[in-house]
Amino acid sequence: MVTVYTKPNCMQCNFTKKYLTEKEIEFQTIDVTESAEALAKVKDMGFQAVPVIVAEDQEAFYGFQPDRLAKLA
Repeated sequence: MVTVYTKPNCMQCNFTKKYLTEKEIEFQTIDVTESAEALAKVKDMGFQAVPVIVAEDQEAFYGFQPDRLAKLA
């Protein structure tokens, strides 16, 4: 399962979710503005920006990166 940490009105977040949807990659979203725990988790992973993409057996990364997203398929 892929998890996308996101926030409202984030263009890179929207591009990432659109890409995953188009490639039929299952994912869940967690809004860091609605969950202090999620925000803390993102910060603990060393990220200061969203989207942060977390997938099993993959290194977490942030931003809209189609080359890395393609590896999740």
